[in-house]
Amino acid sequence: MKVRLLQGLTADQRAEAAALYWRVFGAKLGRVMGPEAKAMAFIERVIDPAHMIAAVDGRGHVLGVIGFRTARGAFVGGDRADLRAVYGRFGAFWRGLALQLLAQDLAQGTLCVDGFAVTEPMRGRGVGAALIEALCAQAQARGYRVLRLDVVHENLRAKALYDRLGFSVTGRADRWLTAAIFGYRTTVAMERPL
Repeated sequence: MKVRLLQGLTADQRAEAAALYWRVFGAKLGRVMGPEAKAMAFIERVIDPAHMIAAVDGRGHVLGVIGFRTARGAFVGGDRADLRAVYGRFGAFWRGLALQLLAQDLAQGTLCVDGFAVTEPMRGRGVGAALIEALCAQAQARGYRVLRLDVVHENLRAKALYDRLGFSVTGRADRWLTAAIFGYRTTVAMERPL
């Protein structure tokens, strides 16, 4: 199958990217971002195509996405006004507080992966590796020295992929509050020099 990598999304691709993001991260984010219809509306509203690379097939359907975060924005970011528009004032307030638990400061010269998802039929077929390599090349061209990502400790398949692609473990965070709110306790920080 022919796969193209591109930056930017059409309206249809934006909806596909939002749905893929939710399929991969909905189990973790569901308690905070649910119900699903509102989560999908929020994600589709805030996706920033300038902070992502998509893999698409010959007909333009999204096969995978890798988003990133910089000081200027994130793949799935948004602000309190976006939260209010979808969830109302009270829903935006408590969701904003919960989502702050996921925010991290970026080290100088580091680009951070902010969402990485590949459709199930395309996993293990090189799409994920191609997206990571494309992001590494783009990060290096922008002057970044390190690509960083965080992976849930129990996600052995993802950690194995990152190991194969030159990432190494640089830290570990064990937080009871993320366990209570998002359903996972331990994340592993991995970095790849560029």
